[in-house]
Amino acid sequence: MKVDLAVEPLGSWIQTDGKPLIIAGPCSAETEEQLCETARQLKALGAVHAIRAGVWKPRTRPGSFEGMGEAALPWIQRAKAETGLPFAVEVATPEHIELALKYGVDILWVGARTTVNPFNVQEIADALRGVDVPVLVKNPVNPDLALWVGAFERLAGAGIKKLGAIHRGFATGEATKYRNVPMWQMAIELKSIFPQLPIIGDPSHMAGKRAYLNELAQMAMDLNYDGLIVESHIDPDKAWSDAAQQLTPAAFGDMLDHLQIRQVESENLEFQGVMDQTRRNIDNVDRQIVEMLAARMALVERLAEYKRDNNVTLFQPDRWKEILKTRIELGQRLNLYPELVEEIYKIIHMESIRKQTEVMNNQPAV
Repeated sequence: MKVDLAVEPLGSWIQTDGKPLIIAGPCSAETEEQLCETARQLKALGAVHAIRAGVWKPRTRPGSFEGMGEAALPWIQRAKAETGLPFAVEVATPEHIELALKYGVDILWVGARTTVNPFNVQEIADALRGVDVPVLVKNPVNPDLALWVGAFERLAGAGIKKLGAIHRGFATGEATKYRNVPMWQMAIELKSIFPQLPIIGDPSHMAGKRAYLNELAQMAMDLNYDGLIVESHIDPDKAWSDAAQQLTPAAFGDMLDHLQIRQVESENLEFQGVMDQTRRNIDNVDRQIVEMLAARMALVERLAEYKRDNNVTLFQPDRWKEILKTRIELGQRLNLYPELVEEIYKIIHMESIRKQTEVMNNQPAV
């Protein structure tokens, strides 16, 4: 049963003066001085609304640095006292929650490895019942929207109203320049399910490398995300975890200075007129696309009848390779990205196989 998310507005639990929420800080709290100095430098930028720091760091394999645990929590208290900024920490167990709240952590987030397990999420939801604290939920490691949605439903079911999503990208097994493939459409679909839910972009974990942070942060802003959470360290190259994706506070400030924050709407009447006409043109083109897809499927159905009546297999690899190759080449001549054309035709091909399978399993018409 779907739980309605009675989410409180972002501005009700953290003040940003109408600007995107900016959370920054080291991947891990390594030492008291490292954490406090990073926090001081981030505070000095005048653009950071909250500090983040990893205290418990579950790693894929044992043996690497897994966080300082409770020992780091007094450091957070000191950094809070010096900067006046709220702190955000990842929690994965009820014990983490108890300790974080005991030491005055202001914002909790649920990590990608936790979101993927409904048992863990339910334990966290139960531990938070009756607690009034903001909770951010990262997308699961793998691209499973239902798990992400389910995590919010479990937390909302426990009475949590200060909720937000962190989009950190997905592990898909694809070879890309990014550490985690953004798959922006997943976050857009989540927003369509829960329109009132704030979404915060995590370019650090998408990128995996400093070189790609700017472009990913800008994309998040262009998609009207509510904020960013970015890893920043006073000496990134010597960081004990995720060194390659962290920025110095100064470099982070430079990135923020170059971000373009766009308006959702414009009151310019000429702009509105052009937009309305262009959208009508897009609607007309979309109708033609759907009509052409229907015409193609009708031809596929006729082809399947010929194959069935002549006892020919429905899938022919050489023909599929030819289709993919020629359509991608045509798309490139028309300034379309090859990846777009390839993905579209993979979907069309799967639907063609489904349609042909239906026809092949029927008896020939008499």
